[in-house]
Amino acid sequence: MANRSIPKTLPILLLVYVVASLIHFIHNAEFLADYPNLPTSWTRSGVYLAWIVMTLVGAAGWTLVCRGYQRTGLLVLSVYAALGLDSLGHYAVAPLSNHTAVMNSTILLEVTAAALVSIEVLRQILRQVFLRDSSQNNA
Repeated sequence: MANRSIPKTLPILLLVYVVASLIHFIHNAEFLADYPNLPTSWTRSGVYLAWIVMTLVGAAGWTLVCRGYQRTGLLVLSVYAALGLDSLGHYAVAPLSNHTAVMNSTILLEVTAAALVSIEVLRQILRQVFLRDSSQNNA
């Protein structure tokens, strides 16, 4: 696969998402007992481990993009973004009104950052498809 230029907005959005998810996971880990209706089997260290694993998925996707495997990397990054959107699951177990303002802020910060990454990844995937189609039409 030809090495195309790396999208300029994507690394910025990924950095914002990493920070937003870290903020949410730190709050979640440190105030785990205060979050309504979370499984009692969840532990502070388990929450941190989940963040590390989730972030490794993002790092793997970005590494693939940087090494020229953009389509595969972008697909992995779409999974990474979906993991952040999964934080909306807090509202599946308890309504927004049962969470504190800080809980809601950290959840929505992470979800917003993940959504922005998701949109940019989709934009880049579509760009790849249309670039490939236009280059095939010109051949």
